[in-house]
Amino acid sequence: MNESKIWLSSPHMGGGELKFINSAFETNWVAPLGPNVSGFEEDLESYLENSVHVAALSSGTAAIHLGLILLGVSVGDEVICQSMTFSASANPIVYLGATPIFIDSEAETWNLCPNALETAIKDRITKGKKPKAIIAVHLYGMPYQVDAIRELAERYEIPILEDSAEALGSTYKNQHCGTFGDLSVLSFNGNKIITTSGGGALVSKSMNQKDKAVFLATQARDVAPHYEHSEIGYNYRMSNICAGIGRGQMEVLDSHVQLRRDMNSFYRDLFQDLPAIQVFSEPNSNYYSNHWLTAITINLSLLNGKSAEDFRLHLETFNIESRPLWKPMHLQPIFKSAPYYGGNIASKLFKNGLCLPSGSNLTSEEKGRIASSIISFFE
Repeated sequence: MNESKIWLSSPHMGGGELKFINSAFETNWVAPLGPNVSGFEEDLESYLENSVHVAALSSGTAAIHLGLILLGVSVGDEVICQSMTFSASANPIVYLGATPIFIDSEAETWNLCPNALETAIKDRITKGKKPKAIIAVHLYGMPYQVDAIRELAERYEIPILEDSAEALGSTYKNQHCGTFGDLSVLSFNGNKIITTSGGGALVSKSMNQKDKAVFLATQARDVAPHYEHSEIGYNYRMSNICAGIGRGQMEVLDSHVQLRRDMNSFYRDLFQDLPAIQVFSEPNSNYYSNHWLTAITINLSLLNGKSAEDFRLHLETFNIESRPLWKPMHLQPIFKSAPYYGGNIASKLFKNGLCLPSGSNLTSEEKGRIASSIISFFE
């Protein structure tokens, strides 16, 4: 196989990152503080609007962990979490000695099902375990049903930790994802819309929450001339070097979002005459997805016995990466004993779905290779 690998979602540098990185080296700001860290936070605050405050951290997982701590989650508590998501949404619940309560998806956005959510809340309350928080995810950049989930959260007085790790640049009713939760999370992992090589952020509504997050993220060092600690802290702050990459990436964020959306349109055009394939797209004009990854579902009854895995393996022979949808958390061996509420929408999506190459840096030649390999499968 001589053709180069086409990745699912590779990093895409904009060209402006080096000026911020070089500045950090020239001024010897290479620690987890410095002008790039504060500048990156200010860039994100300006982009997200809605008077939010941003703490730049070492990962999105760290942001979820700190977010749960700020919401008061501790040993013995229960936290509701969307089942169809990456494991990083759920793992920090267990870090804190709490129990995840997993919820099925709904069919329109593939996100947290409001009906199953309310069923779970009511049932946990009757068992004497009112959930301490709700982790709601914007899957693949598609906003969840914000109004419905917020109404339930307010009715039952349970805060929302909004997992917007995949959704920077997405909006719901023209408001940016990452601003809907009581606390919200962003990720800048290497495969995201923009990257800091590795990194994340916690988005809060108050400066006090941001200050507390930064305090915990820098080993919870009390004010003293020596090292004094009255709380457990973590080494979760973003470095000035990584933040410099992020500052350069912010300059190309909007163009990256548009290029990802163009890839979604590319696939919708490609599959328009194939009834067996449904491309995951917005349900109505309230939703604007960054289409971080373009995903499809396959109607197996129309494929003469071929499966999503057959399709994935076919693309692999052309050195093209694709990937099954997230395996729901309630089907993961590590969470087999966790409570689950809902039907089988998430499990069906996992069985019948596939993520396709979606990078903002795919060339015309690579798109041609993708198109011809897909057409050959269905021929």
